[in-house]
Amino acid sequence: MGLYGDQFKEKVAIVTGAGGGIGQAYAEALAREGAAVVVADINNDGAQKVADGIKGEGGNALAVRVDVSDPDSAKEMAAQTLSEFGGIDYLVNNAAIFGGMKLDFLITVDWDYYKKFMSVNLDGALICTRAVYRKMAKRGGGAIVNQSSTAAWLYSNFYGLAKVGINGLTQQLATELGGQNIRINAIAPGPIDTEANRTTTPQEMVADIVKGIPLSRMGEPEDLVGMLLFLLSDQAKWITGQIFNVDGGQIIR
Repeated sequence: MGLYGDQFKEKVAIVTGAGGGIGQAYAEALAREGAAVVVADINNDGAQKVADGIKGEGGNALAVRVDVSDPDSAKEMAAQTLSEFGGIDYLVNNAAIFGGMKLDFLITVDWDYYKKFMSVNLDGALICTRAVYRKMAKRGGGAIVNQSSTAAWLYSNFYGLAKVGINGLTQQLATELGGQNIRINAIAPGPIDTEANRTTTPQEMVADIVKGIPLSRMGEPEDLVGMLLFLLSDQAKWITGQIFNVDGGQIIR
């Protein structure tokens, strides 16, 4: 019996960007708690591998290819979820361009790249929310968790700007969705040791960052799972529009 008993049994969760890294940890944790999980990712092979892994552990999962920047693709994701599992209770907006992202300044970044980046990292969370909220309301409500980052409070170019946007989106949507008993919150991780982080952030930068963290280590995807499950659970039923740092003390705000 997990911490949440049977709370997540019979529930259906969509996790975007779940083909690896933090999204994979989120999807696997929800499946362990008994939820049926839609493993959504633009990388279909990654999504299928994670879904197969969940099924191999006795969980219930479906892999779906999604481009979160495309409203039709997000609607299709919602439709596939309904036809497979009959409803939607939770959405985790985790998909983002991060691994292999260009490092550039706001004042010089190629404009088409900037627009593509924001369409995934900011608009994607809104597009996916729009695709599912009516289905959640039909079930009597639901919960959404957006993936922010401590980058929202540090200099980190368009990546940080997108996360500032995610925080604002979370607060604005809390008002729009509250009347339908849909809660929306965000998790702002500090630096997490994922494949994407290892390939994107220069290692000497990582060493510097870790020096400034009171708990003096990088986070692991598993470090974020407790907050995710809490925010989706009934234990958080009077919490909405909030951003929670899970960052080893990196940011004081």
